[in-house]
Amino acid sequence: MKNRLFSGITSMALAFTLAIVGVDAFSNQAQAAEKKVDSKMQECAKTCSDCQRVCDLCASYCADMLADGKRDYLSCLMHCRDCATCCAACSQVCASDGPLAAVMCECCSICCANCAKACEAFPDDKNLKACAEECRKCEKAYKAAAK
Repeated sequence: MKNRLFSGITSMALAFTLAIVGVDAFSNQAQAAEKKVDSKMQECAKTCSDCQRVCDLCASYCADMLADGKRDYLSCLMHCRDCATCCAACSQVCASDGPLAAVMCECCSICCANCAKACEAFPDDKNLKACAEECRKCEKAYKAAAK
């Protein structure tokens, strides 16, 4: 009887140990998957932050151009200002890997595409060209993070 009891306890202990090891292995796999997603979101957050700063600089530049009487820079200024705001919000949400990160990235991608298009309307302006390039880079970062 003692052998059966000891055997039963040993079997339960072994089963419990295997269950814990299995849960731990599953937990490690889940953490590894999260780190991959997190890494993509962190890269997206950095790219959005970089784009935000470039768009803010470009908006200031466009304001200077407006002050010099070049009214055709108004649309670009408005696009850059809005894009900078969107990129800043997206960067914050992605940095915390929030539940709305994918939605924010999609919105940011659209804003960046529109801002780039507005800046590309001035192909001879090096400041707007730099902004357009940064916006296209940010747009691509979203697509990479979404995969």
